[in-house]
Amino acid sequence: MTTKDWVEKDYYAILGVKKDASPQDIKKAFRKIARDNHPDRHPGDAAAEKRFKEASEANDVLSDPDKRKEYDNARAMFGSGFRFPGTGGARGGSTTVNLDDLLGQFTTSGASGPGGLGNFFDFFNGNQRASRGRGPRRGNDLESEVTVSFRDAASGVQLGVPLASDAACPTCHGTGARPGTQPTICPVCEGAGTVSRQSGGFAVSEPCARCRGRGLIVEDPCPQCGGSGRLASTETVQVRLPAGVSDGQRIRIKGRGGPGSSGGRSGDLYVLVHVKPHPLFGRQGDNLTLTVPVTFAEAALGAEIEAPTLAGGTIRLKIPAGTPNGRTFRVRGKGIAKKTGTTDLLVTVEVQVPRQLSEQAQAALQSYVELTHEPDPRAALLNQV
Repeated sequence: MTTKDWVEKDYYAILGVKKDASPQDIKKAFRKIARDNHPDRHPGDAAAEKRFKEASEANDVLSDPDKRKEYDNARAMFGSGFRFPGTGGARGGSTTVNLDDLLGQFTTSGASGPGGLGNFFDFFNGNQRASRGRGPRRGNDLESEVTVSFRDAASGVQLGVPLASDAACPTCHGTGARPGTQPTICPVCEGAGTVSRQSGGFAVSEPCARCRGRGLIVEDPCPQCGGSGRLASTETVQVRLPAGVSDGQRIRIKGRGGPGSSGGRSGDLYVLVHVKPHPLFGRQGDNLTLTVPVTFAEAALGAEIEAPTLAGGTIRLKIPAGTPNGRTFRVRGKGIAKKTGTTDLLVTVEVQVPRQLSEQAQAALQSYVELTHEPDPRAALLNQV
């Protein structure tokens, strides 16, 4: 994704939140979109998949305070076209500079956001360190997706992620020239890889058209890579997913993306995680949830029941007398084992009503009604109407 795309996309609109939305509101909005548009719930639905990916991308930026601040600053600067005062114009006013032209001279090396915005802001703060020519260039960030079981997501798992990228050609070792020959320095840019042109009185640097930004000319191309110096490759990267990873979360693995050029560091790998639902357990934040059925007698009289845990085995849970349907009990330390400590298991009781009663049971229940003389629970509701 280019810097222009990153600046022009309205991540707040994608998530349906205001610009001053709190981190909790952003997280809540993303979870709702991810739940409603998850590919597992809408197999083959391209629109739902696109919506899911857009929301994941927006959440990745807005949920990170540093990325969000840089994103807001960039949109404030370029929202209606960035203008430089006193740089020409028919009436001595300002000239609008094309965003792609302006940012073309800044590489992603050392940048804090997509497209090198970190270097761009440093440029206007007086630190003109935008790299040019054939200096080290950071590799591209790559993305992949994995689907894991609920249990593996809770406990953490290491798995192989197939990754397609480009690597140095083994025949020419990345030079792009036929073995036995060497590239020559570009006569137009003199090896810089960039040339300058005037745009409304402002000097804009752009890739050299002769060498396409490489700074070198390959007269006799390598027969295997055609002179590009790169070849597509597929490798399996071992990725460790931390315990408690949630559905729709993007995991960043530093340095496992595309290889850099001219000694530049590799890009990062972003892995989008899909978690399969569990037939019994669910998630509420970092805690596990479980619904356990109880009988009417157990809820009314109280009981000690047994409930399963995700790690295996069971727990004993005391249900006090008069427990209403839907009440939730917290069992500490029986949730997800994370580095910061083990979370809790939230057990919700669901009172079961028998579908059939024997004559003796019906008579006993009728006696219960006559003995308790319970008031009409709907009286207050009817009085309001």
